[in-house]
Amino acid sequence: MNEVLKAIAERNSCRNFSSEPLTDEQISALVNAGLAAPSAVNRQPWHIIVVTDKALIEEMDKSAMEIFKESNQELYDRMIERGGSVFYNAPCIIYVAKDDSDWATLDCGIVTQNIALAAHSLGLGNVICGMANAPLNGPKGDEFKKRIKLPTGYSFGMSICIGTAISGKEPHELDPQKVTYIK
Repeated sequence: MNEVLKAIAERNSCRNFSSEPLTDEQISALVNAGLAAPSAVNRQPWHIIVVTDKALIEEMDKSAMEIFKESNQELYDRMIERGGSVFYNAPCIIYVAKDDSDWATLDCGIVTQNIALAAHSLGLGNVICGMANAPLNGPKGDEFKKRIKLPTGYSFGMSICIGTAISGKEPHELDPQKVTYIK
């Protein structure tokens, strides 16, 4: 199996990171993988924001958990079962912000997938995290948007938590029932 197909097959969602920081070289490789993503009409409607400020990550994590506790008890309980954290102690959160163009959401997903596969290929654990939007929309949302330097005219597209995995798990099982062939 070639290396790309192997990375796709083996990648899994990590929800248990060590606090070991990423190196500048690792971050650069991840950012470049994201920037290499294709986009509709090559508009590149994204802005990549790399957050490694541990105090800020912890503050946003706490805010998200408070929001879930007040607004969605089922989600809150699930997060408590998974360790009580949205960011799972990841030392790096990469936000992929999007502009308001027609294909921006799709294009940001492609950026995020490139980063996830690159992280796996570098031996890093990762989990794509839509819940990272919660602190940006909560009571301290404007403050957090300023602190992560969200550009004017951009909004949350997707995010990914990245770091050294403490424990691993098997990738999800493939479901051939999700495929239709027309010949």
